[in-house]
Amino acid sequence: MNVRGAQATDIDRLARVWYDGWRDAHVGLVPAELTRLRTLDSFRRRLQDALPHVRVVGPPGAPVGFTIIKGDELYQLYVSAPSRGSGVAAALVADAEARLAARGVKTAWLACAIGNHRAARFYEKQGWRRVGTMINELDASAGHLSLEVWRYEKLLSKLPSDSDVR
Repeated sequence: MNVRGAQATDIDRLARVWYDGWRDAHVGLVPAELTRLRTLDSFRRRLQDALPHVRVVGPPGAPVGFTIIKGDELYQLYVSAPSRGSGVAAALVADAEARLAARGVKTAWLACAIGNHRAARFYEKQGWRRVGTMINELDASAGHLSLEVWRYEKLLSKLPSDSDVR
């Protein structure tokens, strides 16, 4: 599966994937105030700001999933409903892990909404381990909101360098 850098022409489709996926996973689990703030336009703006860090699967203008990494965090992962279970998410996670490892990250982490059991099962299948809960400071158009989330971590193995292969 080809994972590539996102392009500006991908933003509208990615915003829809993110909006729909976020609603599938979070409505009913997070405060109503956060649900109200998570609009299609808010996702579009966040994607524009993060574009250099967004990786996607799918053709230009029609991606079916994406990741964003931020520091040592797998910050966002979303896949369109029709593409779930097809290997897109696993390919995106593997790409994100490789990019984090290449940046020298030893232990990557991600936040998962408490009660999002579908995502939790997927992360665990990919080798991530729930290490507890944490307070996550969320960016929102109304400022920052604090939300308790499950924290997952994964030890990233060193990628082989040319000298390791010889």
